[in-house]
Amino acid sequence: MKTITSKDGTTIAFDQLGKGPALILVGGSFEQRAMDSETAQLAAFPLLAQHFTIFHYDRRGRGDSTDTQPYAVAREIEDIDALIKEAGGSAFISGISSGAILAMEAAITLGSKIKKLAMYEPPYTGDPATRQALEIFRKEFQKALAEGRRGDAVGHFLTLMGLPDEMLDGMRQLPMWPMWEAIAPTFGYEAALMGEDGSVPIARAASIAVPTLVMDGEATPYPFMHPTAVALAQAIPNAQHRTLEGQTHEVAAEALAPVLVEFFAP
Repeated sequence: MKTITSKDGTTIAFDQLGKGPALILVGGSFEQRAMDSETAQLAAFPLLAQHFTIFHYDRRGRGDSTDTQPYAVAREIEDIDALIKEAGGSAFISGISSGAILAMEAAITLGSKIKKLAMYEPPYTGDPATRQALEIFRKEFQKALAEGRRGDAVGHFLTLMGLPDEMLDGMRQLPMWPMWEAIAPTFGYEAALMGEDGSVPIARAASIAVPTLVMDGEATPYPFMHPTAVALAQAIPNAQHRTLEGQTHEVAAEALAPVLVEFFAP
C-alpha cells in the first residue's frame, strides 16, 4: 500500500502494480481495495499489468483512505489529480458504475492530464421517477446518519438502487454488511455524483475532449444502461460505444481487461 495527500489534506491509499503508461481505476458504490469486487479483480488481472502501471485506490471515506468534510465531487476529482501527479502528470482513467461518472467528471475538469477515458455502465437514467427517488433518499439518508443509524443509511441506499424492502433483513446478514456500515457516509457521495435528478448530462458530456469508450453489458439487469451508454457516446465528440457480450453490471475482469488494453494501448 502507498499513500498520497490530496489538496484538502485527505490521505488517499492506493496499490500500484505493473509497468507502462499510468491507468487509474475508479471503483463504484461499495467498492474498496479490501473487497473482492469488480474493480479489485480488474486491478489484479495480469493482462493489465503487462501493459500499464495500474493505480487502484480507495476513494475517500473508504478502506485505508481518510475523509474530510464537507464533501464535494470536486474533492474527489482533486484526489484523482493527486494520483495523476504521483503517476507523472498524465494517465488513462477507467471507471465502473458510479466510478464511471467520477472518471467522466475528472476528464471534464482535468483536461489533458487525462489521455483517454473508459466508462462501464455509468448509472444515469432518464426515468422521471429517479428525481423523486433521489429526493426521498437524500432526506431519509441524512436523517439516519445524523441519528447514528448507519445500518438504516445503508438500507436507504440499497432501496435507491432497487432492492426490495423485504430483502433488506437478509442483506444485513451478509459478511460484508459491517464493512458497508463503516463506509455508510460515502453512499451520499454516490447520490451527489448522480446530479440533481440522475438524468444523462448531455451538455457536460459534450465538453469532453479526450478519446472516450462507453460500455454496457449485454446481460445487464438494468434496462436503462444501454440507452444511457449510447446517449453519452453520441454526445461526446470523440467517443465510441461498445456492448460487452454476456456481461451484467458486475462485469468480469476477463471480459473488460482486453477491451481496455485495445482502447488504451498506444
